[in-house]
Amino acid sequence: MALKDLLPGKLGFGTAPLGNMFRDIPEDEARATVEAAWNDGIRYFDNAPFYGAGLAEIRMGDALATRPREDYVISTKVGRLILDEVEDVDARDHGEKRDVFKHGRPNRIVNDYSEDATLRSIDDSLKRLKTDRIEIIWVHDVAQDFYGDDWLGVFEAARKGAFRALDRLRDEGVIKAWGLGVNRVEPIELLMALEEPRPDGFLLAGRYTLLDHAHALQRAMPEVAARGLSIVVGGPYSSGALVGGPNFEYAPAKPEILAKVARIKSIADRYGISMKAAGLQFALAHPAVAAVIPGASKPDRIAEDRAAMDEVVPDDFWRDLRNA
Repeated sequence: MALKDLLPGKLGFGTAPLGNMFRDIPEDEARATVEAAWNDGIRYFDNAPFYGAGLAEIRMGDALATRPREDYVISTKVGRLILDEVEDVDARDHGEKRDVFKHGRPNRIVNDYSEDATLRSIDDSLKRLKTDRIEIIWVHDVAQDFYGDDWLGVFEAARKGAFRALDRLRDEGVIKAWGLGVNRVEPIELLMALEEPRPDGFLLAGRYTLLDHAHALQRAMPEVAARGLSIVVGGPYSSGALVGGPNFEYAPAKPEILAKVARIKSIADRYGISMKAAGLQFALAHPAVAAVIPGASKPDRIAEDRAAMDEVVPDDFWRDLRNA
């Protein structure tokens, strides 16, 4: 099944914030946020063991446990195992994401892209999510932002392990689709250059936004579309910077980024367009994009995202944005 046909709607829910991303989120607030997404009609939920060392999966599993399983689609990720051991969260080496989930569970996180670890990771996620199946599996963070100059070696390990395992599980009908879940374009280009295996699409976070899209637009998106594949856009607000937040790329935004946001906002204000509408509708306009999955940790953020999807954005706004 094509990824676009599998996903139930253009707006999904990215659950990274439920893993206590940047802050310690109360349980009732996390539950209310998932409930708000459900009540809004959102039926695609993306997760990962990495989000709070399993915390996001646990919270989402609890919140959706009473919902009819056939009514929603889950994606999660492989590449990290969450162990029943405690580690020093301040000592974790997580690349550019080093401090993102320091408020999550203290369980030890082990990077492992082998076939055995992939199968174990899926089994562990099923238990945390309280479900009997997961439709989409993304191979998580096989890119330079996490592994530095060693990323190609990690990619090769994933090619021999996780990729082959997921290809088989998809062909056997255990999962519906698989691909990469990354914050960089290069792994997507590399995987598409291989004859085997055959991914169904990609989750690309932070690389197809109003603040950063040139590489994806010029090099990855045309090939993805030409192959009949799809992209799920994660991080459409660039870690919050696009909509007035302090962070870009999981770190405090630099002055040049804040200046770019201000320039975009000045044009949006002239047309009475919200920055969320500009960000979401920009991402969804590309024919290769199947869905966009902004994250949220507060219920009112869900209503804001839906309103942004429904805003009417005039063509003149996009023309002025290009000219600027």
